[in-house]
Amino acid sequence: MTYQFARIDLSLTDYEPTVKWEYLREPDIARLNQIYRDYCKYKHFASVMPIFDSRYTDPATDVIGYYDGDKLVAFSLIRRYDDKNALCDQFAWNYNNPRLRLGIETMKTECAIYRARGFKYLYLEQAHLYKSEIQGFEILGPLE
Repeated sequence: MTYQFARIDLSLTDYEPTVKWEYLREPDIARLNQIYRDYCKYKHFASVMPIFDSRYTDPATDVIGYYDGDKLVAFSLIRRYDDKNALCDQFAWNYNNPRLRLGIETMKTECAIYRARGFKYLYLEQAHLYKSEIQGFEILGPLE
């Protein structure tokens, strides 16, 4: 099994938010966990890491909610390492409306949000093929 890490160079992006979003300052953890369960079931994941409550409440993590109309349908956990580098730590959505393409559209929105905040990179961890269509996508090489 190979595992490649990736990031987005935000200086190479020109996205604007394409999805209705907001920071969830007091996240409803039960609701977010239900979205996560729906996501994992839809994707038929054979092995799932639980999301512990502390991941939602960590002061270095932004919890971003995404909406279809006025209904919360997805979220991202973005871990800020410093004021230039952040990790797209977790994303989940309920797939009630697949035509929204939230896997891609939320990434574009996050690029716009964090570029506007002055961040340089969004790290993606695993380099999935669908992520490579995002502007500024880079696969990280070995340490030298």
